[in-house]
Amino acid sequence: MFRLSQYMKALVAEVAPARSATAGTNGRDDMAGEAGRVSPGRGRKGPVVIWNLIRRCNLLCKHCYALSGNVDFPGELSFAQVCTVMDDLAAYGVPALILSGGEPLLRPDIFDISRRAKDMGFYVGLSTNGVLISEPVMEDLVAVGYDYVGISLDGIGEVHDAFRGMKGAFEKSLKALRLCRAHGVKAGVRFTMTADNAHQFEDMLKLVHDEGIEKFYFSHLVYAGRGNKNRMDDTAREKTRATMERLFELAYEDAAAGRSIEYVTGNNDADGVFLLLWVQRHFPEKAGRIRTLLERWGGNQSGVNVANIDNVGDVHPDTMWWHYTLGNVKTRPFSEIWEDTSDPVMAGLKQRPRPVKGRCAKCRFLSICNGNTRVRAMQLTGDPWAEDPACYLTDAEIGLPAPGPRLVVTPFRGRRKPARARVTGAEKA
Repeated sequence: MFRLSQYMKALVAEVAPARSATAGTNGRDDMAGEAGRVSPGRGRKGPVVIWNLIRRCNLLCKHCYALSGNVDFPGELSFAQVCTVMDDLAAYGVPALILSGGEPLLRPDIFDISRRAKDMGFYVGLSTNGVLISEPVMEDLVAVGYDYVGISLDGIGEVHDAFRGMKGAFEKSLKALRLCRAHGVKAGVRFTMTADNAHQFEDMLKLVHDEGIEKFYFSHLVYAGRGNKNRMDDTAREKTRATMERLFELAYEDAAAGRSIEYVTGNNDADGVFLLLWVQRHFPEKAGRIRTLLERWGGNQSGVNVANIDNVGDVHPDTMWWHYTLGNVKTRPFSEIWEDTSDPVMAGLKQRPRPVKGRCAKCRFLSICNGNTRVRAMQLTGDPWAEDPACYLTDAEIGLPAPGPRLVVTPFRGRRKPARARVTGAEKA
């Protein structure tokens, strides 16, 4: 996750971004970066953990990395197993738990799990589509004391409804945001841009301002789950560049005006490099300092500072890596799985610089983006170290002497065999 507003505040006030902006995190959830501030363990050692406690979902989203549906999935962790894992995470120094799904509010014991996590001192976020947040449910959310609630809105009205597969979903999710604001619960909007909803980007910004929403999380599409099946819907690079330019302008204007709204982006670490290029054009005297801060941030942190545990206990480098499993918490503690670098992909993710290839290896900004999102390369080519096809920087911008061919995004033709076959927790259960 890239905390854009923190860098804009640094430009305006000439102060360093908060610690959370310089400790890079990635993944679906917009609360992961700020969650790095706290840890129930002795010092920070473990990553932020995004935990998919249930796979069942009341929606059918076009970009769902978990391939969730409105059915029960076998082998999910019991409450007792969740508690055992939670104890290990605390001892390992994991600072935060982002509770997700599917739709986490469909899990009957979600509030029991959340209260236990809060009592143990974790930063606890809830990642939800918001449809199920009614006034009675809101009372439970307030009682838990979530540090942050992230609610997805992928457009206005019928655009969001089509994206999410439910008529009326937009109004219900918007109502949830209003309930959070009325009850003093910090909440924000997640917006994943594709060719289907890019035309409503400005409308989304207006909604965020008009509704007094505290955070706007802009996510690029990742080729995972249904997002991989629908990867041809990804936004063209030129459109992405124009959108990011607009987002930079607005974030700077709000920072200069002292407005409190937070802008964050996720799932394309070229955003950090593009910001540096923007600063070089508009504030050249401050570019050196911003570059130092961006290198400290460090770009993509899959397998390093962000982790994922899925509904059956499989551990992944982050939420977008469900096709690649590192181990299962039913048979081995998370802390041991995360430290194990015998897996070649995990070893490569933890390596710095990462063993990327092609234009990524030649990029003069590798120290900032850290190779961007490896999942897209892996899904297209089977090689996790190939170039990220969604990098929207030009060859000239990244320092290549001459333009070269780019990896072309082709239609999904079936599931590619994983680079290293593993038995998943679902198969074990």
